[in-house]
Amino acid sequence: MSQSKIKVVLVTYPDTFRFEEAKSLVESGIAPTMHSYEITKIFTQKFLNRSKYGIGSGKADEIKQFVRLSEAERLIVDERLSSKQIHNLEKLTKVPVIDRERLILDIFTSRATTTEAKLQIQLAEIRYEMPRVRENARFTPGSGERPGKGGMGEYSVDVKFRDLKRRISYINEKLDNAKRKRDLYQQQRIKTGMPVVSLLGYTSSGKTTLFNFLTNERKETSSSLFTTLSTTTRSISSSDIEHGTILLTDTIGFISRLPAYMIEAFKSTLEESVNADLILLLIDCSEDKIRDIRIKHASCWKVLNELRVNPTNVLVVLTKSDNVTQEKIDAVAKDLNIPNPIAISSNTGYGMNKLKKILINSLLQPTVADLDC
Repeated sequence: MSQSKIKVVLVTYPDTFRFEEAKSLVESGIAPTMHSYEITKIFTQKFLNRSKYGIGSGKADEIKQFVRLSEAERLIVDERLSSKQIHNLEKLTKVPVIDRERLILDIFTSRATTTEAKLQIQLAEIRYEMPRVRENARFTPGSGERPGKGGMGEYSVDVKFRDLKRRISYINEKLDNAKRKRDLYQQQRIKTGMPVVSLLGYTSSGKTTLFNFLTNERKETSSSLFTTLSTTTRSISSSDIEHGTILLTDTIGFISRLPAYMIEAFKSTLEESVNADLILLLIDCSEDKIRDIRIKHASCWKVLNELRVNPTNVLVVLTKSDNVTQEKIDAVAKDLNIPNPIAISSNTGYGMNKLKKILINSLLQPTVADLDC
């Protein structure tokens, strides 16, 4: 028997790219009760960073009236909100308010399967919570000074801070242990000389579908955002490579406006991918608007630059080409300044032989250069 959905009101920007992405996030979202969301109405506003509510007062009153009449159960705002803004909106609308970062964290939590991914999400949760602790104290009864040893007073907010810092230390220690194991694995891999190719790209760009095609795996694929959170590595046989094996890695997808603390939380996982011998940056060329493709392309490069990836190790691949014409592929390649585009389809196999040849040549190139020295 299917669970009932939670009715929500979404507030986002009128810009089509942000509008559609916000919808996708909500449709992919899972509440802590494991119920999914159903959007009853979408309100748009040009600015979502006003001081009192994030949205303007007039729009807030309009939403309040709609929530009351529609019996919506949640209000989701496609922007980072402070505790004060969330408090004001909840007081006005009488329903729980979820901001963009909280929504992404809830999706992460529902998708995590490995111990390391769960630790990374816990770390991101704490980073999300810390700046809000002092603000929340003002809205929580009984959060003031409490008696302490020798008559010394102690604020409960300080106790909360210390607890969060202890948890950060504990989680970082666990993640450091995981990183050390991964570093040992990487050292062993370097000794064997097996090249590593990683798949990176915007969430839902087709990374896992390509991974399954090349490795004959059956990893879960979905149109929902962030289906993959942890890193998976499998081998591909190739007689053209010295040791006959290429390691292929699939990991979490990127998204626009992903806060720095979330990237930092997943940094240990991403390092395995960005340190690969070759990175295939997958770009979905089947998007309706080239502008949207450009935004996703730029968002991916922003993250790669933050992770200090060498651009010469990155090969852009246009995915889902079975859904578009050659004219569209050429237009996308021109817009993104890709002189010799590699267009593939993991569903039909189109372009796969070309991709494999370019992949092999790219991996062999450093060896040829070394021989010339």
